[in-house]
Amino acid sequence: MPSPNPRHDHIRQDRRILDIAREQIKRFGAKRLTVVSVAEEAGMTHANVYRYFASKLALCDALTAHWLREVEARLSAVVDSPDPADDKLERLLLDLMRQHRSHIDADPELYSLLIDAYAKNRTVIRQHRTRIGQLLEQILENGMATQTFQTRSREAALGLVYDLGYRFLHPQAIGQDRMIPAKAMESRHALAARSIIVALKAAPSR
Repeated sequence: MPSPNPRHDHIRQDRRILDIAREQIKRFGAKRLTVVSVAEEAGMTHANVYRYFASKLALCDALTAHWLREVEARLSAVVDSPDPADDKLERLLLDLMRQHRSHIDADPELYSLLIDAYAKNRTVIRQHRTRIGQLLEQILENGMATQTFQTRSREAALGLVYDLGYRFLHPQAIGQDRMIPAKAMESRHALAARSIIVALKAAPSR
């Protein structure tokens, strides 16, 4: 019988540990999650879990990173589409908000990990913000190159998107507005997204 592939086994165990941690957080909340409880359900020692994740914090950040990679993949598909820059920017902003709102409504305990990571500006968040910034810059640069957007300053355009879109895109703001119906928030966000695009199209050259 062939010997198992060590790398494949590591990936399999890594995913299994994450799946168990995810379900425990959904059931009991992040505060009650422990490496020991995950190890017991996985049928291994807690020392073995530490081979995959150095701490409970590392385990929680890995869960957050997994979801953020899915978000980034969907947004990358928007950026890579052949649509005009203004259409892509509106779609990206709306899809980003929808993904956040869907996540907090479906898994509030897991979303709390994201809020905590944002509040403490941990590595997983810095990496995600860099990636989102890169995607936005791609759209803005395309819009400036085609003269869809009138600003000549990429930095000013990016700042405008962040400033006007903050309430609908930042996890802490989304969490605070969770009691507002999703459809109402989406309508308000759609108006904000269109306002951003109008401002970019009318922006004086800088």
